[in-house]
Amino acid sequence: MTSLNFANGVLFFPVTPFSESGAVELDRFSAHVESRLEGRPGGVFAACGTGEFHALSSAEAAMVVSAAVETVAGRVPVIAGVGGCLGAAIEGARAAAKVGADGLLLLPPYLVAGTTAGLVAWVRAVMSATDLPVIVYHRATARFTPSAILELAADPRLVGFKDGIGDIALAQEIALTSKRLDRPLAMFNGLLTAELSQSAYRAIGVPLYSSAAFAMIPEVANVFYHAYSCGNDEVCEDVLRRFYQPLVALRDETPGFGVSLIKAGLRLRGFDVGSVRPPLVDPTHAQLDRLQEILDEGFSLSSEYSQVVGAR
Repeated sequence: MTSLNFANGVLFFPVTPFSESGAVELDRFSAHVESRLEGRPGGVFAACGTGEFHALSSAEAAMVVSAAVETVAGRVPVIAGVGGCLGAAIEGARAAAKVGADGLLLLPPYLVAGTTAGLVAWVRAVMSATDLPVIVYHRATARFTPSAILELAADPRLVGFKDGIGDIALAQEIALTSKRLDRPLAMFNGLLTAELSQSAYRAIGVPLYSSAAFAMIPEVANVFYHAYSCGNDEVCEDVLRRFYQPLVALRDETPGFGVSLIKAGLRLRGFDVGSVRPPLVDPTHAQLDRLQEILDEGFSLSSEYSQVVGAR
C-alpha cells in the first residue's frame, strides 16, 4: 500500500488515557476513539503527539495502535506514530504494520541532529522496515530541505509532509517541490493548535491540518473545519477569536499544555482520561476554571453555527 485516502473531515489525534497508577487504559482509549468517530474525522492518528508518544513504551504504543485499528474497523485510515531512536522507530513501524495500521507518521529522531544526508538515511531506514505509506514530520531534529524531500520521494512509500516548524517560506518551497512530483505529497500543517495558522498554510498550498482540539471538543473543531472547507472566512474568524485565541493564550502559559489542556478538557466533560505523564503537568485549579470558560464559549459557537456543519 503506497497511498492514504483520508475522508473529508478533521484529522483526529486521540489522547492516550492513563489510570491513577499510570497504566494505559485501552478500554477508555477505544471509547474515546469511538465517540469521536461520530464527528466523522478524516483519519485517526494514534500514539502521536497528542497521544503522548514521547511517554509510551514501544509495547504500549503498539497496543494503542492495535486498539485504534480494532475500534475504527476500516472506517477511516489509522496512522501510527513512530520515531525517536532508530531501533525503536523501526520496531514501531513493524509493530504498526503487524496490527493493521494504514500508515506511519514519522516523528523526529531522538535528541541528535545530523546532516541532511544523515536525516535522509534515517528516514529511509525506517521506511524500509515496512510497505506502509509514511508521512514525515518536519520538526525539531527532523528539518528537511526541498532537495531532501525530492530525494526521499523517489521511494513511493513517502506520501506526506507535515510541517511543525512554521517557516512559511520553507514550507512554500517544499509545497512547490511536491507539485513537481508525479504523485504530489499530502501536505499538512502540524503546528500546535493549527486552526490558528491554517489560513496562511492554505494560501501556500497546504490544505490539511492536525486538530488536537477535535479530541477535546469536536463540536467546535467541526464548525471551524466546515467553515474553512467552504471558504466562510467570517465564521472562521469568529471561531478563532472567541475560542482558539483564548485557548492558545492559556496553552502558552505552561510548556506541554498543548497536550495537558486537551486531557483536562476531556476530564471537565466527564470523560476520565487520567493525567498526563511526566515531564508534562496538569493545569492548576485556576487554569481549569479558565479552560471551562473557553469550552463553554465553544459550545455556544457550535450551537450558533450548527447550520455550517449541517450544510456539508
